[in-house]
Amino acid sequence: MIRIATPDDVPAILRLIRELAEYERALHEVKATEEQLRASLFGDDPKVFAHVAEHEGRVVGFALWFLTYSTWNGTHGVYLEDLFVEPDVRGHGYGKALLTELARIADERGYERVEWSVLNWNEPAIGFYRALGARPQDEWTVYRLTGDALTKAARS
Repeated sequence: MIRIATPDDVPAILRLIRELAEYERALHEVKATEEQLRASLFGDDPKVFAHVAEHEGRVVGFALWFLTYSTWNGTHGVYLEDLFVEPDVRGHGYGKALLTELARIADERGYERVEWSVLNWNEPAIGFYRALGARPQDEWTVYRLTGDALTKAARS
């Protein structure tokens, strides 16, 4: 079952974020807390949204996303920040159901894209995305300001 996340799902979402980070060899980088997630997802003016997948009454997957905007298309889009399904329930269609729910939302609202990033070494995910019809945007390179570089840029 795929549904919109509720405040009661926050502990499970954080657990899954940590599992995803461990899979991506970056657990040490997770700083998010339940309080931060609760405020971001369910505060007065949320800017990030989540759907969860349930298996036998337990949250086993999630998709966390936010809106983007295309100046060329003149429409919003969906940016999928994280998609994760526990390894022991993969193959049951939860990942596909989460992604197709985001595609349904985008289509229903007139958004023209759903996009995300994937680590270059994550061949299982890349194969899964390609099977859905997604294609890499090879002509673009992602850049990021963070940490000291962000602080330096902000203060220059």
